[in-house]
Amino acid sequence: MKYEEKRKGVKPIPDDALGYLNEAQLFTYRRMTTFGWHIKFIRRPMYQSPVFVMTDSDETMMALIEQNGFLNKEPGLPLRRNENWAKE
Repeated sequence: MKYEEKRKGVKPIPDDALGYLNEAQLFTYRRMTTFGWHIKFIRRPMYQSPVFVMTDSDETMMALIEQNGFLNKEPGLPLRRNENWAKE
């Protein structure tokens, strides 16, 4: 199934991605990268805080880094699924 691209020329991960993180989020990000996690994309809705979505090394798990630095593995975030999301 093909999905309409909604980013309109904006990359899923900006060049200055770590600049969007606050101190608590940056701590969590650095800690999770030691376990092989990486940022999958950053949602940047207008007039709202950015949403950081991370995935594990084999892309079977997804989590958000909350504003307080908590890694939320059950975010309830609606996502468009496609063949590139998870390796099955």
